[in-house]
Amino acid sequence: MGLRKKMHREAEVSTDSLNDIMFFLLLFFLILSTMLSPNAMKVILSSSKANKPIDNNKKPVHLAVTKERKYFVNSKEVDFGNLETLLLENIGDKTEPVIVLHIDKDLVYQDFIDVMQIGDRLKCKMVCATAPSNSQQ
Repeated sequence: MGLRKKMHREAEVSTDSLNDIMFFLLLFFLILSTMLSPNAMKVILSSSKANKPIDNNKKPVHLAVTKERKYFVNSKEVDFGNLETLLLENIGDKTEPVIVLHIDKDLVYQDFIDVMQIGDRLKCKMVCATAPSNSQQ
């Protein structure tokens, strides 16, 4: 007659310990990823999607270097010996000065490094301006 009650047990897997393991793995990889390249140079990349106006305290100084190694600070030509002094005058008392570099693609890497060292001495943020990748120049 089947008067017995059928007992069905459902199998459950406890995921509490799996959550703990995943959390510790996440922490481990986050800490490990910061230790892999401690001497990597941090580069600030410009974004074309931001349409925020620049406030008066953060107007960037534009530094252009031509193929002939002529230096222009805000369209004013200056020789390399006076470059640091003129940049310091243009920066003034800005709290977070920004210098936008317009460097010709045919220059050697050392020219770029020389300009970056000047920016490092002045404690400026350096941004390298580039042309869009689809342009034919």
